Amino acid sequence: MTIRVLLVEDDVRLADSVMQYFELQGITVDPCTNGKQATNFLQQSNYDVIACDVNMPKMDGLEFCHNVRAAGADIPFIFISANDGLDDKLLGFDKGADDYLTKPFELRELLARVKSLSNRKSNVVETLDIKECQLQLNLKQRKAYRQQQPVKLTKSAWNILELLAKNYPEPVSKQDLAFAIWGEEVEDIESLKVHIYNLRKVLDKPFDFAILHSVSGFGFKLAGQS
Repeated sequence: MTIRVLLVEDDVRLADSVMQYFELQGITVDPCTNGKQATNFLQQSNYDVIACDVNMPKMDGLEFCHNVRAAGADIPFIFISANDGLDDKLLGFDKGADDYLTKPFELRELLARVKSLSNRKSNVVETLDIKECQLQLNLKQRKAYRQQQPVKLTKSAWNILELLAKNYPEPVSKQDLAFAIWGEEVEDIESLKVHIYNLRKVLDKPFDFAILHSVSGFGFKLAGQS
């Protein structure tokens, strides 16, 4: 699968170099020059990684990163900045970054870090908001809300819902869901049906439409109204 990167950098020469190098490696790069433009890009497309400068006009990288996390997006985020002090780096991580690379840097190092980040979701985000499903998850407090109403979940039901939400809109296999419940000591996979049934009772039945759907021969996924 092609990695898609949102590059937020107002140095046009550097942005062009990154784009050309990444595209030779089969990675798609969408460039923009500030946080406001980047916000518009995020509303229109999905990205695997955000690579972002700090000092930019209109909206700097720190504000943009904070806004991304406040919106519940768990896209891996790496700062690329000439601000190389320890306090600068700590501030970047405090705003929600997963990585921080100081300028000047080798393009191959940025490539390696982007590839590594693309293989995982960010662990920084504390909330997930899936508007199509009218579903919100507070990951820190382990609380779920549907249409702004609290959803009471058992530990197992929360583990299932959290995994489905983090992978939305992609489906999750029965095996992965079972692992989320039982870890290495996976019980009979058929026992998963009981947990799915109980989750549907609190997640779907009290509301106008169902968001937990079966994927034939594979597993389950979250989806809003078609």
